[in-house]
Amino acid sequence: MLDLKNRLAYYGFGFFIGIVLVFFFLGGKKASCNWMPNDRMLTIIRSKHLIYSDDANQFLVNSAVDSTDVSEILTTGDIDFSKSKVKNDPCRKYLINGNNNQKNIVLIVDVCDSVATIRSIEIKQEKP
Repeated sequence: MLDLKNRLAYYGFGFFIGIVLVFFFLGGKKASCNWMPNDRMLTIIRSKHLIYSDDANQFLVNSAVDSTDVSEILTTGDIDFSKSKVKNDPCRKYLINGNNNQKNIVLIVDVCDSVATIRSIEIKQEKP
């Protein structure tokens, strides 16, 4: 039984040192674990310089949607990969669905090398 206690003590000590090293090396960095394609692509879009097209700007001026709603959708939205054109060259088009303030908002975003352009913003009505 003493042998088992020693094993658990060594394991716990090694585990603790490993946790401390992970926090030391990754603690100050902006490291994230975006394993799913949706989260990874939203992170890539947010990291690029964001530009609004003329149509998107006009929609923001004329509607109750503002840039903070768009930012929240780019953080929590769902990309519809079946309607997106991910193999376009040079810019890929993504259709992003999001809910904000009881509104279903759809963004169409062009993602290029260094720029992400919001092409259009729409409010989708719920079907009764």
